[in-house]
Amino acid sequence: QVQLVESGGGLVQAGGSLRLSCAASGLTFSRYVMGWFRQAPGKEREFVAAITWSGGTTWLADSVKGRFTISRDNAKNTVHLQMNSLKPEDTAVYYCAASLGLVPTVEKLYDYWGQGTQVTVSS
Repeated sequence: QVQLVESGGGLVQAGGSLRLSCAASGLTFSRYVMGWFRQAPGKEREFVAAITWSGGTTWLADSVKGRFTISRDNAKNTVHLQMNSLKPEDTAVYYCAASLGLVPTVEKLYDYWGQGTQVTVSS
């Protein structure tokens, strides 16, 4: 049974930082592209970041480039999202996801999803 468990969310002031983690189990982690998506209240879920199997290539949404970094540790079956210079518009539930697909920005190509972790950025 595949499980993706996010952690690290919380309340932070604008300009602050948070580091989200996602622990994966029940899958061959190193075979999967790992991604982060987010959903703000009243909005569609959107792509945030993704990283290839080896960690050699990453993708970031334009809205987070220069502020967020994605990384992974295949030995620990974890993926992280370092979020710096947070803005109120980053407030959302953040989801970790795993994909065997080749287009990491496309939500429907992800096979497994976590339950999400809330990030709230106050102004």
